[in-house]
Amino acid sequence: MMRYIKWISLPLVLLAIAAFAQKPITITGIVTDIAGRPVSRATVQEKGTSNSTSADDQGNFSITVKSTDALLIFTSVGFQQKIVPVKGITTLKVVLDATTQALNEVVVVGFGIQKKHAITGGIMTASAQANQIRIRGAATSQSYQYKSSPQLETKRMDQHHYDGGNREGYDHITENPFLKSKENPLSTFSIDVDGASYSNIRRFINNGQLPPDGAVRIEEMINYFNYKYPQPTDNAPFSINTEYTICPWNEQHQLVSIGLQGKKIATENLPPANIVFLVDVSGSMSSPDKLPLVQASMKLLADQLRPQDRVAMVVYAGSAGVVLPSTDGNETIKIKDAIDRLQAGGSTAGGAGIQLAYKIAQEGFIKNGNNRIVLCTDGDFNVGQSSDDELERMIEEKRKSGIFLTVLGYGTGNYQDAKMQKLANKGNGNHAYIDNLSEARKVLISQFGGTIFTIAKDVKLQVEFNPAKVQGYRLIGYENRMLAKEDFNDDTKDAGELGSGHTVTALYEIIPVGVEAVELKNTDALKYQKTEGATPGFNGSNDVMTVKFRYKKPEGDKSLLLEKVIAGSPVKVSRASENIQLAAGLAQFGMLLRNSAYRGNGGYDLVLNMVTPLARSDREGYRAELVELIKKASSIKKHDNKDAASVHQTEESARPFLSQK
Repeated sequence: MMRYIKWISLPLVLLAIAAFAQKPITITGIVTDIAGRPVSRATVQEKGTSNSTSADDQGNFSITVKSTDALLIFTSVGFQQKIVPVKGITTLKVVLDATTQALNEVVVVGFGIQKKHAITGGIMTASAQANQIRIRGAATSQSYQYKSSPQLETKRMDQHHYDGGNREGYDHITENPFLKSKENPLSTFSIDVDGASYSNIRRFINNGQLPPDGAVRIEEMINYFNYKYPQPTDNAPFSINTEYTICPWNEQHQLVSIGLQGKKIATENLPPANIVFLVDVSGSMSSPDKLPLVQASMKLLADQLRPQDRVAMVVYAGSAGVVLPSTDGNETIKIKDAIDRLQAGGSTAGGAGIQLAYKIAQEGFIKNGNNRIVLCTDGDFNVGQSSDDELERMIEEKRKSGIFLTVLGYGTGNYQDAKMQKLANKGNGNHAYIDNLSEARKVLISQFGGTIFTIAKDVKLQVEFNPAKVQGYRLIGYENRMLAKEDFNDDTKDAGELGSGHTVTALYEIIPVGVEAVELKNTDALKYQKTEGATPGFNGSNDVMTVKFRYKKPEGDKSLLLEKVIAGSPVKVSRASENIQLAAGLAQFGMLLRNSAYRGNGGYDLVLNMVTPLARSDREGYRAELVELIKKASSIKKHDNKDAASVHQTEESARPFLSQK
């Protein structure tokens, strides 16, 4: 009998042990270097999953894993990757070893490809056997951990480039004005899911400097953050969400938000991916915040790849070549070895690299799959097919093949923001700025599906305002995404893409009927026709506006139409959802950074009052970081104003002396 009981008990004990091993467990700890110094912002990832976090500035971390059998991967720029088994331990101290690499030369191997010569434009044909291209560079080594570049010049300049040896490029932005709804009843624009502007602004502010006006794209600041919109419940790829409130920076005005929530597709359910990394290894990429950060970013993505995915790697400097032919996603060691071999040196044949990347992507094309090029660069194309027009035309032609383009920007000093915006827009893709490994984790792990997989393309919005309710309106941001009203129904016109799980938010500031509107410019009465008023029958309507949406399926050529009416009366922002409170706070922050003529009566205190309470419900810490950025920007602004006043006072004091001279 006892023997029988033992045989019964043993399986129960084993089951209990197995159940305990599968129980989620929270691990806390600290990441340091061999000298005991904290490694700030190190990435901590549960191996084989998208579950990850990053250490804080003191190296402390906390992560909940699925079981006691989990493995944790620790990575940071300038350090060797370390894999630590949990084994039921809830507190860890992890020591990372520094990585140093000397650069003499890099051998780039091409596999039976044709390359356009970077200088002459002629075709160089590689033999069927490996053709070696040498990219030379000066000796260098990776630093212990990520360091930002020296602070940039502190004065703000509304121009394409900074002075003082800084060659960063930004487009000038002319803000959308207020328009009369009777004369301009339709507002049409393309969506924009990019968040590059926000992370770039963060880099400037953390360096003690306000960003140039051209770097501040308010729609990208708003869309950097996640919003709590519901998932779509029908066959549409996104849900539509609207709110209508009093405008916080001008209580005579009103604010309307339009939010889209892309359908979230679990990583394991995404179609197979054919990804081609296109990596800039030119001399301009040698600093620690460029190629070393690119390598760390790529390794994060490599850990997300599945067996059904394939990845290749193309590099370009003086020439372009293949360093990794199309490889199964589960060959992680082979992929990371290729990443580790990259070093920087030479000039920048970006056009040749893009051509080669599209060729490799086309050769490995997966029907009904996710075919995408991921370009990692500072955007400084200075050899060969380098003009914006040439690159844009080439990418516009290539996108017809069904291959999408993601552009990841890196570095300081010569970061070409304007050029990378254009490339991503023309390539049916998205653009992110990676200023640290935590941002790489956000873009390539937390938002893996949205960054890599498109669920709807050529998404356009057209808003029609009811002039019986709306005297005037202004779209906040989206200046480089505006479309002609005729473009809405034209399926040949390109527009933005929406990725899995992505959210998109747009804000309209409205001047209601009956309010004095100094923002609206008056025009002379028409001589040959009468100015049209409100449509008969809509004077008594409760409609404020009608929003129409057009989108195409990723593989489709014909658009589908959705429509939503916004009606009723506005509520106070404080009584509205966190979604519009956060979006409005970011819009005001952006207008203050731009010193916008439309910033109203708001200020940094208003932004802090709006955003600070929202940080409590953000487990990832992005809103808390936003609060700190607002405080820093306010302090920098006050300091700049004080300096300007001091300079003015000095000039006034010197004026009598100068007049005597």
